[in-house]
Amino acid sequence: MTANTYKPEQITALYARLSQEDALDGDSNSIVNQKAILNRYAKDQGFRNIQYFVDDGYSGANFNRPDWQHMIELVENDKVG
Repeated sequence: MTANTYKPEQITALYARLSQEDALDGDSNSIVNQKAILNRYAKDQGFRNIQYFVDDGYSGANFNRPDWQHMIELVENDKVG
């Protein structure tokens, strides 16, 4: 969805994840840096009503991650633009 078809009541979901193994790669993969990159992109594209979903310390090998599940539930309920 583009910013110009965005419904104001919907959120812009921004997802960040860092597993324990990824943490060994250093600051470039940190949650703080991921959020900064996502935030900059969303603002540059004109997206509003930003909400972060963060699963820190979870593997990407499966989808059993709390904030991922919450975000998908919001998508399925048309709460995400």
